Amino acid sequence: MQEDTLKRIDAAAEAMKDQLVRLSLQIHAHPEIAFQERQSAAWLCELLAGAGFAVQKPVAGLETAFRADWLGRGARADADGASGAGAPVRRVPTVAILAEYDALPEVGHACGHNIIGVAAAGAGIALKQAVPDLVGRVVVMGTPAEEGGGGKIDMVNAGLFDDVDAAIMVHPTSGESKIGSTSLATHSIVFNFHGRPAHAAATPHLGINALDAVVQTYVNVSMLRQQMTPDARVHCLITKGGSVINIVPEEAEIRYLLRASTKENLATLVAKVKECAEAAARATGATLKMEEQVGYGARKLNVPLGNAFKAQLRRAGLEVADEPSPSGGSTDFGDVSQKVPAANAYVSIAPKGVAGHSREFAAAAASDAGMAALMVSVKAMAATALAALTDEELRSHMSRAHGARSSQSTIQ
Repeated sequence: MQEDTLKRIDAAAEAMKDQLVRLSLQIHAHPEIAFQERQSAAWLCELLAGAGFAVQKPVAGLETAFRADWLGRGARADADGASGAGAPVRRVPTVAILAEYDALPEVGHACGHNIIGVAAAGAGIALKQAVPDLVGRVVVMGTPAEEGGGGKIDMVNAGLFDDVDAAIMVHPTSGESKIGSTSLATHSIVFNFHGRPAHAAATPHLGINALDAVVQTYVNVSMLRQQMTPDARVHCLITKGGSVINIVPEEAEIRYLLRASTKENLATLVAKVKECAEAAARATGATLKMEEQVGYGARKLNVPLGNAFKAQLRRAGLEVADEPSPSGGSTDFGDVSQKVPAANAYVSIAPKGVAGHSREFAAAAASDAGMAALMVSVKAMAATALAALTDEELRSHMSRAHGARSSQSTIQ
């Protein structure tokens, strides 16, 4: 990329700084939880539409999801030149910049999604303003409910990423800034046990204790832990355990959230945990019903794209770790990364030791450091998107790293 082009991107970002900071603080001050981000999504759509993006909302059957497209003049000119009868349909490189804007219950924007959403919109607009003759399409994808519900999964399944060649996003963090590598795939299961009530003192031998089945499941899974793969994580809550202390519990329930770094490891873990519950049902005589929900896919980093992203973060003035860093958590960006080449940067807004999902992190998301991270993210994402759109060698490396895949992105 030419240096003057990058300078134009930076200048376009700086020209919007007051507007972007104001909107990020506005979203921070009006936190909306998963699938209820009506005002936040509306503000972002208004910003993008005002900058000339074609905004579709809602999409994928999600009220607070949106897709905002801009097709560069160079791509439109190519389309006009190829519009004759029998002319081949030209493929348009397309990059998606992902916006998140949901908050957490009680603690608000304690994951900094106010920064993510505005940075994505700002990056798309800065690129449009700096390189109007771009031969390519820029998409700002508004993805609700990352904190619980996984809007990106619905959007992938609805085909909104079918024409996308690469996807990028940022996420605030504490401590060192870095490119994220792997994250954990998730699967949730509810085990509901039904027994037989009886008087707990007079005739306990006539009852079947559903709570015993829950406790035995808990013990079985706990003993299983030493045979789990090192990447496995298991979380659980006992959500029902009976209602009256002198009645043998008729119904009890335990909920599990299971995580692993690959779908193969996760499938093995799920099967073993199910066997633990089934064994508890047999041992106690209780009846078992299961409810399952497939969660987030494991994130895979596209290394060529991640390296390009790292270079642009450094160019924008950020110190970034040399090596990508795995995450112990989970994100629906993992499902996007399984579909298209993807890279996720973590940009520091707080010192090491400030925990995500804490009130301290929520305060950092509205701090001067948070707004500085916002502007670095705008500049770096716009420049990274430009590289992915214009550097054919980079796109070739990205494609090979991701696996054979044919793009369906065409001028329309």
